[in-house]
Amino acid sequence: MRVLIIGGTGFIGPYVARELHDGGHDVMLFHRGEHESDLLPRVRHFRSPQAAMPVLSFPEDLLRLPFEILLHMIPMGEADARAAVQAFAGRTQRLVLLSSGDVYRAYGRFTGMEPGPVEEGLLTEDSPLRNTLYPYRSSAKSPDELNYYYEKILVEHEVLGQAELPATVLRLPKVYGPGGNANLATIYGFRDHPGWRWTHGYVENVAGAIVLAALHPAAATRIYNVGEAYTPTMGERLKHLPPCALPSVDPKGYDFRHDIAYDTTRIRKELGYTETVSYEEGLKRTLRV
Repeated sequence: MRVLIIGGTGFIGPYVARELHDGGHDVMLFHRGEHESDLLPRVRHFRSPQAAMPVLSFPEDLLRLPFEILLHMIPMGEADARAAVQAFAGRTQRLVLLSSGDVYRAYGRFTGMEPGPVEEGLLTEDSPLRNTLYPYRSSAKSPDELNYYYEKILVEHEVLGQAELPATVLRLPKVYGPGGNANLATIYGFRDHPGWRWTHGYVENVAGAIVLAALHPAAATRIYNVGEAYTPTMGERLKHLPPCALPSVDPKGYDFRHDIAYDTTRIRKELGYTETVSYEEGLKRTLRV
């Protein structure tokens, strides 16, 4: 299979590209060339300034290359998602892109963006989405900043439901591992809320889910939550971790009655997804203990 990855040189992308390459697939990364990875010595690269976020256009030389799968690692808003569909519709068989759990209404209520009662239970792919858009715009200093135009709900809206380029959407958890969230601040920082749950995923396991969804024909037109089969409470997580002096998160503005915990049954049943790295081993590799 020939796979074009937009981005792919940051935290998760090198693991995805390496797994695809090691599986015998022809992989090319489209990126700026500002970040390289030791994980990618044998993967082909197409370096261009046009790969800067948001990716709104593509070189003609790239568009002439044949690919079956387009894997977009860095779609951030409406404009770049639309640009990918317009550029590659009719040129490739399927689009796979990464979204986030911040699309859910429960996240909006957790952060105080939206009023409403506590939503009990796990978040499924069919759980209600936020009504309030642009969750981080208030922190942006200008319209050019990522926080200003970031909105994964609009990314999903642009790619789902159009027939020209069937899409698969993956809603990722909070990812950790060597090279990203390696200090586990997203766990230690919530030590004062031991009963709260937030789905995480070790980087190699998340990469495996992305690769599986990219290659599996049943994933076309589907949305999948990615993450742990069981989301521990923060208290349960801390039992597996050594002491740490990282500061606690300021609880102001958060409603910890709202868990951000996914139901990942769909990707496991439909695509046969399972983790290749155990929870305990992932923590060891992350902390190097």
